[in-house]
Amino acid sequence: MDFIPNEGLPKVAATEPACINTEPGKIYAWCTCGLSEKQPLCDGTHKKIQPEINAAGEAVMPYRSLKFQAETAEEVWLCQCKQTKTPPFCDGSHNKLKQQ
Repeated sequence: MDFIPNEGLPKVAATEPACINTEPGKIYAWCTCGLSEKQPLCDGTHKKIQPEINAAGEAVMPYRSLKFQAETAEEVWLCQCKQTKTPPFCDGSHNKLKQQ
């Protein structure tokens, strides 16, 4: 398998949040690497990223989806810049990227 280099990640998928309407009890998988074609949700692309080698010499996947379960039907804003301090939810970090 050809791996995606683990450089410059996570990728900024967009500099604005994505709004989704959640369904009670449904589990969502948020993309942490920024490479998913289904932003802001995960499509498994992170599995193709070059593994990191830990201190024990074991290959460790550097990214994985962040799963969360919706408790209610509501509108939520998910981060697409991957810089949020409150994953998977947008905290406005994308505004700093727009200024750079």
